[in-house]
Amino acid sequence: MWVFFCWVREDVGLWLVKINLGGYQQVFKENGVNGEYLEGMSVFTTEQILRFIRRCHMKWGDFITLCKELRIIKVACLKGEQKVRRPRWAPSWLSAVFVRVAKRNRQSRVVSLKIES
Repeated sequence: MWVFFCWVREDVGLWLVKINLGGYQQVFKENGVNGEYLEGMSVFTTEQILRFIRRCHMKWGDFITLCKELRIIKVACLKGEQKVRRPRWAPSWLSAVFVRVAKRNRQSRVVSLKIES
């Protein structure tokens, strides 16, 4: 598992393949679904969920699978079992800083590090 808040669209696509929902890779990419979007789904209204399902042409069973897999990642974050990795967009010299911040942030639902330019 990975820190999904930092996922770019390509990371989401790889994860979809891993959870046997790879058929949605292209449509998720076209709709800009990244890790931050997935994290935000936990506060979606019913209308937003239905709009997402329609836009991504998802079957209900696949949407339920997606939600279950997201929950597994969130629970792992809370338990401190989440594997921390440097996001692709972060420069390699930031690895140590990212891991240190992530370990300190275990109580948060997800771990993230934003770089301001």
